[in-house]
Amino acid sequence: MGDRIRKKRWMDWIMIFAGTCLVSLGIKCIYDPISLITGGFTGIAIIVKEITGDTVNGGIPLWLTNLILNVPVFLIALKVKGKRFIGRTAVATFLLSAWLYVLPEIDLVAGDYTLAAVFGGVLTGVGMGMILLAKATTGGTDMVAALLQHKLRHYSIAQIMQVLDGIIVVFGLYLFGVQPALYAIVSIFIISKLSDALLEGFKFSKAAFIITSEYERVADTIMKELNRGVTGLDARGMYSGQEKCMLYCVVSKKEMVEVKEIVLDIDQNAFVIVTDAREVLGEGFQEYSDQSE
Repeated sequence: MGDRIRKKRWMDWIMIFAGTCLVSLGIKCIYDPISLITGGFTGIAIIVKEITGDTVNGGIPLWLTNLILNVPVFLIALKVKGKRFIGRTAVATFLLSAWLYVLPEIDLVAGDYTLAAVFGGVLTGVGMGMILLAKATTGGTDMVAALLQHKLRHYSIAQIMQVLDGIIVVFGLYLFGVQPALYAIVSIFIISKLSDALLEGFKFSKAAFIITSEYERVADTIMKELNRGVTGLDARGMYSGQEKCMLYCVVSKKEMVEVKEIVLDIDQNAFVIVTDAREVLGEGFQEYSDQSE
C-alpha cells in the first residue's frame, strides 16, 4: 500500500508540472498574442498588461499580476480547504507563474482566432483537468471555483469556473471588442468540457435495465458468457400491478451488443433500457484511486 501511495503522489506532482506547462503555453503563446480573454486571473493579467502598456514598458508581466492576485485567495483557501490543499495549489500557482516567465512570447496561431479558440481551449482544458485530477488548482478563478464548490456541491468545479470566466470575458469585451470575446466563449466551452471529461473519466461503460419474465435465464447467461455481475431489483408494474424482477448490469460498450443479443435470444418480449455509465469503479472496471491523498 505504501508503494502505491508514493506512486500516486509522484503521478500527482507530474500531472501538476505538465498541466501548468500546458496551461501556460496556451495563455502566453496563443491567448496573449491576440488578446483572447478566456477568463481566470491570467485573463485579468492580459487585461492589466494591455492597460498598463503605456505606463510600463511592455505592460505589467502576466506572471507578476497572477502572483499578486492570488494572495488574498490563498488566505481564504487556507482556512476553508486546509494546508494540504494549499500546498499543492501553491506549487501549481508558482509553476504557472514560472512557466509564464520562462516561455518565449511566440504567436503559435499567427493571429488566427479560430485556431486560437480551438487549440488554446484543448491545451488549457487538458492542462486544467490534469491539475484538478492531482487535487490542486492554479489559484485564480479555478481556486475560487473550488472554494465555491465547497458550498455549491451540486455544481462541478468546471461549471463554476465557466461562469466566473464568462464575467471576466465581458470585461475583455469592452477592451478588445466583440470578435475576440465571441471566440473566447468558444474556447471557454472547450476548456470546461475537456476538464470535466478528464475529471469524470473518458472510459464510458453501458448500464442496462432489463425487464423480462425469463430473468433467471438471462442473468445466468450474462454471468456465464460475459463474466459480468447482474443485480436483481424488486419491481412492480404500475399498470399491471404484477411483481417483477428487474435486472441491472454494467458492461463495456462492446459487451452491450452481446447483452442485447442474449436478451433477444431468450425473450423477444423483454423490455431493455440502455444508458451511459461514466467512471465505473470496482472489480472488472477502473480501479479505485486512493481518496486519502
